Amino acid sequence: MDDDSAASSTPLFLTDSLEMAMEMENENSNPPCFSCAFDNQNGGRSLSAESYLAIGSLKRVLLKLDPSPNDYEEDVVEMFGFQWVTETALVESCELLFGLLRQQIYRLEDLVQTGSSDFGQASNLHSEAERIRRQCVEFLRYVKVFIFRYLEPPRLENDGMLHPYEELEAKLPSMLVEELYGLTMHIGRLYELPSSVLAAFTIQHQAKIFPPSWHLLHLHLDIHWLVLEILHVLGEKMMRQVVYANNFINLTGENLTSISLFETHCGNLISDLISLSVNKYITVRLSEALISHHYPCTCIKELWILLIHLLDHRNKGCHTECFWSLVNKTLRNIFERPSSSERMPGFETIQCKDPLSFSWWIITHLASLYQFDRNGNLNEKKQKESNWKFVEELLKKSTDAQTGVLEEHLRMHLQCCLTLCSFWELNLSVVTILWDYYSKNLNSCFTVPWLGLKGLANISKTSLSMLELVKSCCCEQQIPALYESRNSYFIFLSILARIMKEDAENRGVRPWKQIKGRIYSKFHRRRMQELTEVGLQNFFNLFLMLAVVAETEDIASRVLDLLDFPTPSSITVSQRALIWRGHFAFLLIYVEKNMDISVLAEKLSNAFREKAKAFLVTKNDNTQKQNLWILLSTYIDGVQEVFETSCYLSLSEEKLLNDGFTMLLPACRGAELSMVLNFLQVVLARLRSVHKRVSQELQPGKAALDAQFPLVAKEHHLAVASALWRNFFPYLKSQRMSQMPPSPQLADTAAGFTLLALDIPSKALSDLQPQPVVSMMQLFGWDDMVWPHLVSRYLSHLIQNSALCEAFSSMGYTSYEALTVRSWFRCILQMFIEQPSAMLAKTDAERTVGKAYMEQLTEMTRLIFKLSEVENILSKAHVEESVSKQDPKNALIQFIKAVGRTYSGLQTLSEKSAMVAKTLEYLGDVLKYVKPYLKAKGPSEGLQLTYWTIGCLVKFWAPILATSKAQQLLFRIVDCLLLPHSVLQQDKELPVALLSAIQESLPLYLQGLSFICCQSQSQGAYLNQLLGSIIQQYFGRFLPSSPTALGAGQHPILTALCSSITAPQMLRLRKTTLHVISKNYMQFKGNVPPPRLASVLAFIFEVLQRTQNTELCDIDLVLPAVLKCMVLVNDLQVKKISTDIVQCMVEGCQAGSKGEHATQLTSVFRRFIQDYTAVYDHRVFSILETVAVLDQTLVTSLIPTITQSLKDSEHKQGLGKNAAQREAYKRLLSYLSEAGQNEIQKLENETG
Repeated sequence: MDDDSAASSTPLFLTDSLEMAMEMENENSNPPCFSCAFDNQNGGRSLSAESYLAIGSLKRVLLKLDPSPNDYEEDVVEMFGFQWVTETALVESCELLFGLLRQQIYRLEDLVQTGSSDFGQASNLHSEAERIRRQCVEFLRYVKVFIFRYLEPPRLENDGMLHPYEELEAKLPSMLVEELYGLTMHIGRLYELPSSVLAAFTIQHQAKIFPPSWHLLHLHLDIHWLVLEILHVLGEKMMRQVVYANNFINLTGENLTSISLFETHCGNLISDLISLSVNKYITVRLSEALISHHYPCTCIKELWILLIHLLDHRNKGCHTECFWSLVNKTLRNIFERPSSSERMPGFETIQCKDPLSFSWWIITHLASLYQFDRNGNLNEKKQKESNWKFVEELLKKSTDAQTGVLEEHLRMHLQCCLTLCSFWELNLSVVTILWDYYSKNLNSCFTVPWLGLKGLANISKTSLSMLELVKSCCCEQQIPALYESRNSYFIFLSILARIMKEDAENRGVRPWKQIKGRIYSKFHRRRMQELTEVGLQNFFNLFLMLAVVAETEDIASRVLDLLDFPTPSSITVSQRALIWRGHFAFLLIYVEKNMDISVLAEKLSNAFREKAKAFLVTKNDNTQKQNLWILLSTYIDGVQEVFETSCYLSLSEEKLLNDGFTMLLPACRGAELSMVLNFLQVVLARLRSVHKRVSQELQPGKAALDAQFPLVAKEHHLAVASALWRNFFPYLKSQRMSQMPPSPQLADTAAGFTLLALDIPSKALSDLQPQPVVSMMQLFGWDDMVWPHLVSRYLSHLIQNSALCEAFSSMGYTSYEALTVRSWFRCILQMFIEQPSAMLAKTDAERTVGKAYMEQLTEMTRLIFKLSEVENILSKAHVEESVSKQDPKNALIQFIKAVGRTYSGLQTLSEKSAMVAKTLEYLGDVLKYVKPYLKAKGPSEGLQLTYWTIGCLVKFWAPILATSKAQQLLFRIVDCLLLPHSVLQQDKELPVALLSAIQESLPLYLQGLSFICCQSQSQGAYLNQLLGSIIQQYFGRFLPSSPTALGAGQHPILTALCSSITAPQMLRLRKTTLHVISKNYMQFKGNVPPPRLASVLAFIFEVLQRTQNTELCDIDLVLPAVLKCMVLVNDLQVKKISTDIVQCMVEGCQAGSKGEHATQLTSVFRRFIQDYTAVYDHRVFSILETVAVLDQTLVTSLIPTITQSLKDSEHKQGLGKNAAQREAYKRLLSYLSEAGQNEIQKLENETG
């Protein structure tokens, strides 16, 4: 029940109970008054506890209850410092009391004028001013209570003589009207107050100490309001009879009644309040109009609320002017500036530069005050009186072309209008007025220059952003923020959407039926042809909003018809792109409303096909291609948004994926192709995700809302999948072996198709059947001809896919992991396949690509090491998990070592045979992978990687390569890497990069081959021959010209000989190496020594010194040649190194067994003595002297041979005994202790 009618419709007992309840609440006897002290301290969040609303003063007046039931119960009341009889004071002393009131007002005005700036007096002044004000307010409250309690209503008939008091009492209503009029004249109008007093509105005091001006100002507010309350209570008490001010009329001849005084005072008060709001509006920014209040303090806010309730209450009960009527009248006076005879008093003071904007502002803020009830509480559900008629007038002025309202003002006006729509009942006339304006200005940008970029026209870049922008008009918005974020046209759309939605909810579709004709009628062929790009954007914004809230299908059909009006030649590329975005925005609405899109999609996809065909055939016209791409990219973005928005892909989305893409893809380059492939990935992922969800709903035991829906959705999924395979995959397949490295998106997309083949195998192309997943893996993951960049990225998507692994297991495809490992091998070996062989500086782009590929390989390595086969191998080889986090090259070497160790740990022949087969499957045609490096002789990084990796294979997989199954691979490795045709041509220099790679890795090959030579039985001789050939080819290539250049570990064969390998391996390698050296590098041509002899000898010495042992092969193969060098070569360096070698061998034989090594050593020296003593006796004896120092026993055992050789030499000479030879021989014998002395004695005896 409305409060305004409570007085007339509430039963008496309920009224009494209300009064009693309010008496209980109103324990505070202090009179209500206006106070913003509370506001100052609390930011204006609430009304003061002493306010008329909070205490309930207004409510009691309107409900005809005792204004102050707890007060004036005593016989005597004190007012203005005097005692008065409560029940008769006003009748007997009315003029005196009002005179005292005016006297108190004078005193307060004096305090204001004589107010001191001394802070010490501030408190005293405040207390005195507050006391005066309370006395005045208290008196006026007493007047109100007196009228309610003690004033008798007028009698219809007057029989007999009246008591003098009764005569006075009868005159009291007339006297009160006169005194109240006199009081209003005394205090004057609010706008007439001095500026120093009005400035008190802005005083901010936190300590509740205010200057006298603040109290005077608020006393004026109290008096203005209490005069209205008293007049209202008087009227009710007089049963709404008119009370004439008889004395005033007699004296002045002017008519003055209680009603005229109320209306005049009320009109003046509203005029004054609006004047205050005008002053406030001067400082308000248009963008902040809705958050800038129209009152200087909460007292004015409360006064407005009081006026609203009082005037509307009187309007319902007495049919007087309502609140809005008085406000409208005042505002019209501001607008129209009537002549002086018609002008309302006080309006000459209201100077407003923009009365239209001010009127919007004040009306909106006043409308918001209707939310406050009679207790001052906010009640948003409270019924609010509207003021649409006046607002319609404002709206017509705002949109009047002659008025020329700027966009910056129009935005604020429509903000206010939208706010009012949220307060009041709906009004279709508002939409009609606005549409008449905007239909004529669709091509306008509606920008505000000073807003900068925020004020520019907003052409949506995507269909989704276009729709989201429109949908924002249809939902609750922060209206104050719209000024900068939306133009006036969008605010109009928000108004239209609000009316359409709310009225549709209450009355069905009636609003749309009424508005439809007005909107459609504005669009005809000529109008559509006149639309610019901005106009088209506004056109779409309007109809998209209508499609969201009204009849979507009807509106979309109408839009398609309207867009056929402009001729194709008249539409620019940007306009066509905008039209396509608009189409897609409608598609998105269909999708959100779960409506089939086939009709709209068919028309759009046909247009796309035409543009794609034109894009394909356009070759040299770059401008034309760019224009076409604008449209094509718009289409791609739109389709992607449809797929991302669609919940079940069951609305004929496949219609958008037509054969236009088969023409588009071959014509795309660079960023264009990247965009299409990214789009394709999104569609693939979306289809798989939705299909999986729908398939789960089809599982037994899961109830769907519509049993047929999942089946229908699945049919559409099959159609989408078929379109993807048919229109996209052929191009993808053709690009896997392109001349240039493919983009990463190609691998990502291929992985998406592979997973699609896993989920929906039936729709894969026929050439991929019957196992499309396997076919896809063979095409993109296991084919040795596909770019490694593509393979690594492709497999990284799939290796850890559990569903894929299960699919291969169920198919019995056991080679899945092995083939994947093989691809990993190839990807690592071919990581430098792109780089040119010439050592050119890399550009930043090349470095970036290399880094990206390394990161991809690192990820692939991590995933490979999680394969069950690989994990099993690493576990058996006791390899730590951290190996997967290493550099891919190092991780590959660790895997090679792990395979070798695992094989060595196997026991049975069957296990070893299976492991050999699996290992060869891991490798594949490894030489084919590295062929590009070998053919181009570079780049150096590629050659280094190739030789080192395969060298590790030869060394660590030597037991595997020794088997009959793997020996052919070994022979190919040797032929391709170590003994190619270019190496066999000794006269041709090998490239530095190739030599460097071989030098670094040759020890690995030699060690592995030496092991295989020891193990192989069937091919042992051939393998030994290969090993010798390798050593023969590379010993000389890496041998320096002088021994000083043979640094420690520089020669790869030396490194191989000195590494930690098994004894049989070492012996085989040592024997073969020394055999090659002896046969090829230490053979004299006559007495001419071989080239680089000192370096060869230095190499041999390094071997002996590093191994610290002497083998039989050393004595057999090297010692004779070394001794020969000592005899025939005079070079000091050669002699020095030769001597060191002999010393090493002799000492080595001493340290070793005395048996076989000593015998062999003795045999070599015996032959040496026999061969050279006859000619080089002195040199032989000198060498033997050196040996005697090292091993006297050895030389002693040679005495018979030396003596015999001496005699044979003398015999051949035929000259008898050679004294010089014998003297040199005796010198040797002198080193041989007793045996030597004995032999000397024998020789001397012969002489004797």
